[in-house]
Amino acid sequence: MNPIIEYITGTNTLTDEVIAMDFLNNAKSGVRNYAMAVTECVTPEIKTVLAKQLEEAIESHEQIMNYMMKRGLYHPYQVNEQIQLDLQNIQTAMNIPS
Repeated sequence: MNPIIEYITGTNTLTDEVIAMDFLNNAKSGVRNYAMAVTECVTPEIKTVLAKQLEEAIESHEQIMNYMMKRGLYHPYQVNEQIQLDLQNIQTAMNIPS
């Protein structure tokens, strides 16, 4: 995209980290939604389909999380490091022109 348009729209601050974190959050939401759907399902056929989708959603979440961990974008096992990263991301978000 054109750098001027990126600046005007605020997308110049979209980094791999922001995009990956958004993707990870959506994957987590998908896992929760599929898990809930499986528990609410009444027919075995639909339950089987939803359970397969749940497995795939969990695998996607794991792949995204591993991608982020390898690149230092996510620290699920080092809480203090993750807090510092979150604070940096908050500051970046607050600096986006509105």
